[in-house]
Amino acid sequence: MRKISNISLPDPLSTSKGGFTWSLVCDEKDVITSIEPMRLNEGKYSEDWQGAWLSPRGIDLQFNGGLGIAFPELTFRQLPKLLELLDQLWVDGVEAICPTFISCALPEFQEAMRVLNEARKQNQLNRCKLLGAHLEGPFLSLPYVGAHNPNCISKPSLFALTQYINGFENSIDLVTLAPELEGSEELIQQLNSLGIINCLGHSSADFEQSLRSFEKGISMLTHTFNAMQGLHHRNPGPVGAAIQNGKIFMGLIADGIHVHPLMATFLQKIAKGQLVLVSDALSPYGLEEGHYQWNSSCISVEQGVCRLSDGTLAGSTLGLLEGCKRLAKWSNEPSSAIWSATCAPRLVLGQPVASSKYLIGKSLKNLLRWEQNFDINELTWCQAV
Repeated sequence: MRKISNISLPDPLSTSKGGFTWSLVCDEKDVITSIEPMRLNEGKYSEDWQGAWLSPRGIDLQFNGGLGIAFPELTFRQLPKLLELLDQLWVDGVEAICPTFISCALPEFQEAMRVLNEARKQNQLNRCKLLGAHLEGPFLSLPYVGAHNPNCISKPSLFALTQYINGFENSIDLVTLAPELEGSEELIQQLNSLGIINCLGHSSADFEQSLRSFEKGISMLTHTFNAMQGLHHRNPGPVGAAIQNGKIFMGLIADGIHVHPLMATFLQKIAKGQLVLVSDALSPYGLEEGHYQWNSSCISVEQGVCRLSDGTLAGSTLGLLEGCKRLAKWSNEPSSAIWSATCAPRLVLGQPVASSKYLIGKSLKNLLRWEQNFDINELTWCQAV
């Protein structure tokens, strides 16, 4: 038996060490059997973590590819490379991803989904899991299409939705759409009935339209501030609507380019329990910087940021936990940042609320230990054992 005390758990309302701490007991295989609030003087008889955080690994709800793989272009020939990517993601601290598809043609989408289903059969220990796919399109607003191919955008209709996802309904977790478009309400209702999470993104929805879409079943902003109306003092847009609602999750790409650090920390302060970090990583993830072919376009990668040849932002190559470290540095709120990368995505997927629920029965080998050097304002992580 192993007992560890003075452990912090990530919390969106907690900012730093020195607050409420926990103690836990592990069996001979370092599997956590119990976790309880720490009692006075308990640290004298156990291993003292001095307030370091313990968390599950990250879950990335918006991951488009890596090591040269783009999910919309995935083929069975790339299956070995896909498994290599999943192994790398585990090393990078990520437990699971929602493989994300930007708007693409139907045959390519269905072929890629078949490859993903085959890859799921080859899951093993110390390998990142493939959750249900995230369809980022094709039911999007053309003025906010961003890096998507306009020729692959579709008008919302139940017929188009059925044609697109037919046979793969149980392999999809999220769909991003523009709820202001005619026909979107029927899609939202249908997706809800299938247990698929509806997200607002690549949308021209204003404040009122966004509020109505939340009532209809939208539960998340895909990448807050990006490919949508901004937070204007006379038009709060979808961001203001999500803040007012208070229960809408807000995806955030914390690379410092997609959203300015000041706005990222502002969002963290006013919507702590809603913030969900995503990477929006593209196929050059894990490769050197340079120029790559992606989605029939050429993208350049510089300092982890991907752009089309015309300068349009097209995602990132920075990992999910790197975004977490950056947000913690900007805001000096490491506990909240850790929560947004590790616990919040689980809430989106309908898992338990309390951080401790993610730890019982888990091996320390599969969890993360986080420490903050307050002298240099630097957050680091490692395997917990």
